[in-house]
Amino acid sequence: MSNLKKKPDFKTEAEERAFWESHDSTDYLDWSHAQRASFPNLKPSTGTRRSAPPVTA
Repeated sequence: MSNLKKKPDFKTEAEERAFWESHDSTDYLDWSHAQRASFPNLKPSTGTRRSAPPVTA
């Protein structure tokens, strides 16, 4: 693809997340050149993580 749009510069991760939620990545990236990633030394998490604050009574 030669007519790809330029990816904007983001000030925050939240701004980038909101952008990709409403835009198609194929307009900005040529996925035909993508390569599979391998992370052989990645270790599993040792605990659970909560994404919500704890509930208080």
